[in-house]
Amino acid sequence: MKITEKNLLNAGVHFGHKPSSWHPRMSDFIFGQKNNVHIIDLTKTKQKLEQALEFIKQTITDDKQLLFVGTKIQAKDIIKKYAQECKMPYVEQKWLGGTLTNFKVINGLVKKLEKFEAQAAKDDYEQKYTKKERHTFNVEMERLTKMIEGIRPMKQTPVAIFAASAREEKTAISEANKKGIPIIAICDTNTNPTKVTYPIPANDDATKSIELITKLICETVMENKK
Repeated sequence: MKITEKNLLNAGVHFGHKPSSWHPRMSDFIFGQKNNVHIIDLTKTKQKLEQALEFIKQTITDDKQLLFVGTKIQAKDIIKKYAQECKMPYVEQKWLGGTLTNFKVINGLVKKLEKFEAQAAKDDYEQKYTKKERHTFNVEMERLTKMIEGIRPMKQTPVAIFAASAREEKTAISEANKKGIPIIAICDTNTNPTKVTYPIPANDDATKSIELITKLICETVMENKK
């Protein structure tokens, strides 16, 4: 999909927040005000989005992963859909502390889940364990699956992360900064963009805005892998 200001406009990317809740560091990306709402400069959005996509083209290959992150209600399904489409890891439930800074623990949870699954697949599973024990195992498997489903394919820390909202995903961004991992993130007018490597000034509340940007990132990853 070609990036145009018209596409961005139609997706409502330009709508920011009320001036009373703005972050001064976003001033360079604000075009003006309308009906007591800040309007994002779509020329700047297009430029920053193109920079982020170019970074992906230069960085993400078959053996290097981009971690998609979006835990707010508007982003959950979108993040999961496009991450799965381009076969990249994702977090759309609660961010697990240490996902980037203590990856060994996360990898340990994956191995624990795999152990439960292998155990349940054995022919003597029902004979070997009581009904109560099997129930306990199933509950634990469901809990672990919900926690780490999206990051199971992540065998090492990703080379970059994409956050559907820099303001919402502060913990993920903090961990990425500690590890020196580049960050691509949607930054609304109430967000500090300075902690993001590739900030994309855009509406992080509207599903159409989130979907357009996430789709473009997904398409770039897939094209690059080809």
